[in-house]
Amino acid sequence: MSVQVETLEKNMAKFTIEVSEDKVEQAIQQAYLKQKGKIRLPGFRKGKVPRKMIEKMYGPDIFFEDAANQLIRENWMPAADESGISVVSRPVIDIVQLEQGKPFIFTAEAAVKPEVTLGEYKGISVMKADEEVTDEEVNRIVEREREQNARMLVVEDRSAQNGDTVVIDYEGFLDGEAFEGGKGENHSLELGSHSFIDTFEEQLIGKNSGDETEVQVTFPEEYHVRELAGKPAVFRVKIHEIRAKELPELDDEFAQDVSEYDTLEEYRGHIREQLQEKAKEEAKRIKEDEAVGKVVELASMDIPEAMIDTQVEVMVEDFAQRIQSQGLGFEQYMQFSGLTPDKLKEQMRPEAVARIERSLVLEQIVKVENIETTEDELKAEVAKMAAPYGMNADKMMEQMSEEDRESIRKDYALQKAADLIVEHSVEVEEAEGIEE
Repeated sequence: MSVQVETLEKNMAKFTIEVSEDKVEQAIQQAYLKQKGKIRLPGFRKGKVPRKMIEKMYGPDIFFEDAANQLIRENWMPAADESGISVVSRPVIDIVQLEQGKPFIFTAEAAVKPEVTLGEYKGISVMKADEEVTDEEVNRIVEREREQNARMLVVEDRSAQNGDTVVIDYEGFLDGEAFEGGKGENHSLELGSHSFIDTFEEQLIGKNSGDETEVQVTFPEEYHVRELAGKPAVFRVKIHEIRAKELPELDDEFAQDVSEYDTLEEYRGHIREQLQEKAKEEAKRIKEDEAVGKVVELASMDIPEAMIDTQVEVMVEDFAQRIQSQGLGFEQYMQFSGLTPDKLKEQMRPEAVARIERSLVLEQIVKVENIETTEDELKAEVAKMAAPYGMNADKMMEQMSEEDRESIRKDYALQKAADLIVEHSVEVEEAEGIEE
């Protein structure tokens, strides 16, 4: 394999890669072996047709596409590595020559990691973050625990109120006709939860057990069922039961029931300690984001569009995987949200640029400051990764590829660069610039 590199404008490069004719022959043969089981010719059993007969019948280029894909896949990244150029985008491939008995030649245009010129990155002023935990925050956690431990009691001596749970049968009608998906039986609905559309829940306030009533609503214009979107509908509702929450008393017994502490005071103290720890972590994150953000603003770099496009594509793929892991198809989500792939990419673009800028700046600081990840630090990071799965850290390390370990080393070094920026930053009460 030989590689020639041409530098283009805006941090782009064109690679011309030549692969020997014997490699081409091997790839064509592998393509034949892969496809021969699908090809039938009179007089030959399935999978037994000679390659020369297939090429004679269908043309010598029948296996070229598979062969080209294999040759590109096997040679592109090694060629980029051989050139010593750091490629930061997916390549645009163009086949120049693919013939039997001749070298395979293709070009690949890709973005090159841009040079970063750092500004100041020590002495950055950052706002002092608030780490105070208020009584209101503690009370909110305690009240949430009370809600979760509330008992539901059947109410018979009054009508339904906001916050009650009603057990209902319901059926929806559009222009007098029942519609699909609009019926339910013995459904528990918390009034005020806004889990039903429009003013459905509000119209049940003041009703009693045993009541039968009609609820009039209008579906939202952006409702996911197109036939119902923006349409008025009537629901016939029967109320079987009204249930009200009975909250436990705030006393030592409550603390003993929901925690390992004997008194309410101890329990509240534990909550305050947890909130304080979270507040410190959040303050640290805010401080880091602000400090690194200012360093990024003071740096200069020319990010190629192809690099941004690649980052956006990666983010879209990650987003699609998260959606699918929640049991919702990506195309289905796009329909519900009213988004198109292009709109989603446009929305993600600013975040993609921000991620690239942050990464490039921190990489440059790693380089300037000669920051490295030691073997002990690598082992400690792997131990953190192994702990949630109950795995042995050494065993996990053995199972990792060198590429995996290098990725951990890089991420840890970038975090050390961010820590360096924060360590040398200056906290101020009001927003300021860089300390002179």
